[in-house]
Amino acid sequence: MNSVTQRGLTFVGLDVHKDSISAAILRPRLEVPDVEKISSDDESVRRFISRFKQPKQLRVCYEAGPTGFGVARLLTAMNVSCEVVAPSLIPKAAGDRVKTDRRDARRLARLYRAGELVPIRVPTLSEEAVRDLCRARADLVDDRKRARQRLGALLLRHGQIYRAGAAWTNLYEQWQAALRFDESAAGHLRSLPGGPRRPRRRVGRGRG
Repeated sequence: MNSVTQRGLTFVGLDVHKDSISAAILRPRLEVPDVEKISSDDESVRRFISRFKQPKQLRVCYEAGPTGFGVARLLTAMNVSCEVVAPSLIPKAAGDRVKTDRRDARRLARLYRAGELVPIRVPTLSEEAVRDLCRARADLVDDRKRARQRLGALLLRHGQIYRAGAAWTNLYEQWQAALRFDESAAGHLRSLPGGPRRPRRRVGRGRG
């Protein structure tokens, strides 16, 4: 029995999803974790932690994923040790392709107690906000690039070559004239991501 187990620590592996969390509880001197399923909202997590008489003896971990770092921040605020581990660095047995929530949670609890998991740094809220902003901008730039490529290919199939350096936002009339679109087709083109927009007409103010 290793020194970690002798200290009486309880290791918990969480398989976190949008609506639920599978929690594998590996108590001291035991080899088979108990698994239960709870809701993923904050109140359910608090009730789960409150069932342990000594929360400071808990060591919790879960895989980094699309659910973010909310669970880690919540547990840290409750003075519970929680680490987010890198999914790509989790040891996997050869040929083990069966993947369920309960199996994943059990494997996390066992590997965490064995010291086989690699934690990642949990970013601060401000760091995560900047990261989300950069990712959103990069996604929008990629969407605009793909839309322009599709539109350029459409023009080329009709024998029209896009003039390099021309402003994309001012080409609506040229596209409509070159391809002889009717209003329904032009409306569909305007609905594409990054597509042209109909120029706004200036309405003069009447004197009175």
